[in-house]
Amino acid sequence: MFRAFLALTLALFAPLPTLAQSPRISHCIAIAQSAPGIEYLHKASWTDPVPEQSVRLHYIDHSMVLLQTEGGISVITDYNGWVGGSRFAPDYVTMNHAHSSHMSEDVPEGTVALKGWSDQFGIAAEHYLDLGELLIRNVPTAIRSFGGVEENGNSIFVFEVAGLCIGHLGHLHHEPNAAQYAALGRLDVVMAAVDGSMTVDQPTMIRILDRLRSRVVIPVHWFGEPTLQSFLDGMRGTFEIERPLSSDLVVSLKTLPRQPTVVVLEPERLR
Repeated sequence: MFRAFLALTLALFAPLPTLAQSPRISHCIAIAQSAPGIEYLHKASWTDPVPEQSVRLHYIDHSMVLLQTEGGISVITDYNGWVGGSRFAPDYVTMNHAHSSHMSEDVPEGTVALKGWSDQFGIAAEHYLDLGELLIRNVPTAIRSFGGVEENGNSIFVFEVAGLCIGHLGHLHHEPNAAQYAALGRLDVVMAAVDGSMTVDQPTMIRILDRLRSRVVIPVHWFGEPTLQSFLDGMRGTFEIERPLSSDLVVSLKTLPRQPTVVVLEPERLR
């Protein structure tokens, strides 16, 4: 009896075999209901080293944001081919084909382009790129197209790095459905197009952001001060508003704001 009990105990507590090709699990989805400890934000230049366990975001222009990791991986979102006079070439770019200012055929040599749409009309693009330090995945969405709707025509891209879940809503044309919200999981930082016309209207975007309750919201695609101020007015009361007069933001799990906060970054092309 004792031998049988001992054998059963060893079997229960034995380490499980490692699967060589087992996919990395999204922690953004796994802990979508959690709220980490949070304190404050830091500003820094896009040319500085990224601090330990942090991510730097630099708002380039339009809908393009440069994401840089501590280990040196760089991604530009909604890449349209013109980031400024710098010869800097990111490791990866993400794109959407709502129109040409969110995509480009002119990709630097050595840069990997991740398209938010499939070459087959209506078929969803699938990206789940595990780079060790960084996981890049997409959640397909529909877009307006030729007077109708193209299912899976664009994507929301999610970047999981340094314990953070960072999302770029892209050229969003509709509120995510329940399955899409679930696929996004928790987003600590979200970049959102707030133009209110070419993408979703501002009340819809505000409703989306209120549901996501991200600790940091970075407005992009705002075109001018009146549009931006209209969005900020709609967010006041529910979100704190900060305008640090910088194009760069360094954020980590420990430095997220205590209250959900809109952080307005000033667009600046890379020089």
